[in-house]
Order: sequence, then structure tokens, then C-alpha cells
Amino acid sequence: MNVLFTGSGVITSATAAGDMSADTVRTAILPLYANFGITNNIEVRILRRSNTGSNGKGGAGEVQLVFGHQIRLPKTIHLLNPGRIKKIRGVAYCTGVSASNNARMIETARGVLNSLVGDTYIFSDVSSAPLLPQANTSDLNAKRKTGIGFGLSLVAESSTGCLYSADLASPPAGGVTPEDLGQQCAYQLLETISLGGTVSLAAVPTMLILMAMGSEDVGRLQVGKEILGNEQVISLGRDLRAFGASGWGVREATDEGTDFIVSVVGRGVGNVGRKIA
Repeated sequence: MNVLFTGSGVITSATAAGDMSADTVRTAILPLYANFGITNNIEVRILRRSNTGSNGKGGAGEVQLVFGHQIRLPKTIHLLNPGRIKKIRGVAYCTGVSASNNARMIETARGVLNSLVGDTYIFSDVSSAPLLPQANTSDLNAKRKTGIGFGLSLVAESSTGCLYSADLASPPAGGVTPEDLGQQCAYQLLETISLGGTVSLAAVPTMLILMAMGSEDVGRLQVGKEILGNEQVISLGRDLRAFGASGWGVREATDEGTDFIVSVVGRGVGNVGRKIA
């Protein structure tokens, strides 16, 4: 599968509604597929960046999704050891604004994280604002800039390969300095890690859906108490049950009751497709 998302409405940054950025999907979600045996020819390519446009909508980014690895069934997983955080990686991006915004976000975020994790590196990506045709004008060639702003995506990796992410972007109305955004994103990452478990809230739906689709065996996933009790996760369990998936078994993973182990029996929802010669 090779899909190109382009045109008006494609936003690559995080949004105020809680949507994660394309960078977080690329660095914190797609690597999780390796646990299920899906490793080859799977990536997200950000060809043109765009923050949210005016009123929190719009944008004119360009993203390519490549998903070419076919497997019969996702592997059964037993992800029970969170490990200890060993490194933090991130991407600071700005679109149509000064590159100094990235440096300011990176400096502030590292000021919070360096004392906790020595191996911290945040990449800087600067791009021009995308252009859209200008409506309601006599000049047919008139264009306007959209998707102007900046943002930061952070991912922490543990010694056992668990990933925890945080994502923030400047609001369309402005009013947020790069220093504030960098600091907030760093604290958001620390809060995500503090919730416990082996996956963050952003990745739980992906993991549980693939576990429900896997081979007819019991897979186990350790999640934090607050993540398991999140409304989004509870709704996902009800929806999967309505579509024929098995119910979840839940038990405490620690004596303190901070983490729980979710057991899921796969239904063997396989890929019967064949490659075309």
C-alpha cells in the first residue's frame, strides 16, 4: 500500500483537539508494529510540513504512507517489562517562521530532560509555509500562506524497547512562546512515563487492536492504571467486543496496584491477500 495525502486539509503537526503529529506516528507508533512481526517496508514520509491553519483547520501538507509488509497473522505478544528509560529523541519543527524558534524549544526541553536522561537528542526541521490558491480575488494566480507555526515531538525509549511520546504545537491564534511550548512538551513526556505500563495512551489502541486480530492465543500487555481507566480505552474495548473480539482479562501486575496486565485472546483475523506478480 502506498498512499499520498496532499492538498488542503492535510496537517502534519499536533492539533489542539489532541491529534498527534505525523512525526509521532513515524517515531512512536510505527516501530511498535515490529512486536507483531511487521517490520519491512513500513514508514511515514513527511514531504511537506503544515501546521493547523486559521480556526484550527486547513493546512496544506503532504504525507506519504508506505505499508508493504504482508503477514498472515500478527504475532502474539507478551509485553510485561517497562524497563528503564535509556534515551530520548525528538523533532522540533517550524513552518513559515524563524528557525530560531526550534533552537529555543530545544534548549528549554533539554534543560528539563538532560538532568534525567543523558542521551537526549532533538532534531531541528525548518520549512517554508505551504501555499494555497487565494479565494475571492480577481487574480487567478494569487496564493496565500497557510499552516504557519511550530511544534515539538518527543519520544522516550526504555531498555526493553518500550516507547512513550509527547506532542505539542503552537495554536493557530498564537500567544505561546517557543520556550513555554518546549517546557510543556518535556513535562508532558515525563507525565506520560509516570503513568507506567509498557505503552503510552497514544499507542494503546494500536496494540490492543493488533492483539485482538492475532493468532488464537493469549497475548498480554502491561498498562498503567490511569491508561486502562481512560474513557478512550474503555470505549475501544466495548467496540471490539461489539465487532466479535473477545473480552479482556485484567489483573494487577504489582502489589501497589499501579499497573495492570491486560490479557487478550486473538481471533485470527488474517490477511488472505496475495501479492500480484
